Amino acid sequence: MIVDVIGDIHGNAHKLIGLLEQLGYVHDGTHFAPPSGHRALFIGDLIDRGAAQLETLEIVFAMIDAGVADAVMGNHEYNALAFATPHPEDSTRYLRSHSDAHVRQHQAFLDEAPIGSWEHHYWLARLYELPLWLETEYGCFVHACWDVRSMAVLQLLLTEKNTLTYQALVATSENGSPEYDALERVLKGVEAPLPEGITMVDKEGTTRKHVRVRWWLDDLQARSIHEIARAPKRELAQIPADAMACNIDFALHTDKPVFVGHYWLTGAPVPLSSQVICTDYSAAADSGYLTCYQLDTDAPLPLHADNFIQHEHGQT
Repeated sequence: MIVDVIGDIHGNAHKLIGLLEQLGYVHDGTHFAPPSGHRALFIGDLIDRGAAQLETLEIVFAMIDAGVADAVMGNHEYNALAFATPHPEDSTRYLRSHSDAHVRQHQAFLDEAPIGSWEHHYWLARLYELPLWLETEYGCFVHACWDVRSMAVLQLLLTEKNTLTYQALVATSENGSPEYDALERVLKGVEAPLPEGITMVDKEGTTRKHVRVRWWLDDLQARSIHEIARAPKRELAQIPADAMACNIDFALHTDKPVFVGHYWLTGAPVPLSSQVICTDYSAAADSGYLTCYQLDTDAPLPLHADNFIQHEHGQT
């Protein structure tokens, strides 16, 4: 079987339709049916930013309901649930604050599914169905990072299918708790502390004392922050070139290939390492490409750059 692992869509239904058709999927009146021997797997971040939020969800969940696709939760689906859920101890607050930055990030979804509407209630219920990760005999699938220790913390709160419960949503929204830190790892990635006295300001104007790192690299502790960071050059310019990474508590504990999205890559797609593939090539941007990796379940390794397929702009 070929599993078509599809990257972050972010509400760009036209790119999704174009990619599915490019891959040989045909709409049968109810859903996009795969070519013989294929199955789709969506790696999260279905929503926010794009111009066709509900159409994207309708396409993906119609395929899931027809049994021809799977999907895992991205941080944007998680954020949507937390944004809509009042804090159990203070009904005037939400698990994810309604700050200007959070509203802007989520506005495209709210424009199509306003809070309190039937659409909003329905799609939040469907988002709860998405597991935080999937593992099969041929691969591991998660939105940002395959961290088994964080997963062990989360599994105590999740359903048997690794989906969120209300209690899990509340626990993982409590900043500074072990559950919060575990959720951050799985859906947003690994961060390293900056050296004492050094901070950087991100594109949103937030001052940060940590930087996201490329956890798939070897010898994380023996490299400079510039070598291992996954951050824009403008932000890295705020950090001394000789600042070394330290106290990165992460190791990849699987021999299987790992598939992620989340990282807004650009350029020609290639494996991140001998074991890790990212299928997020910035489809949320007009110039970005919705990207698929075709995984042969009979021969999952080695990983090959030739297995990537990107949506050809201008085609529908």
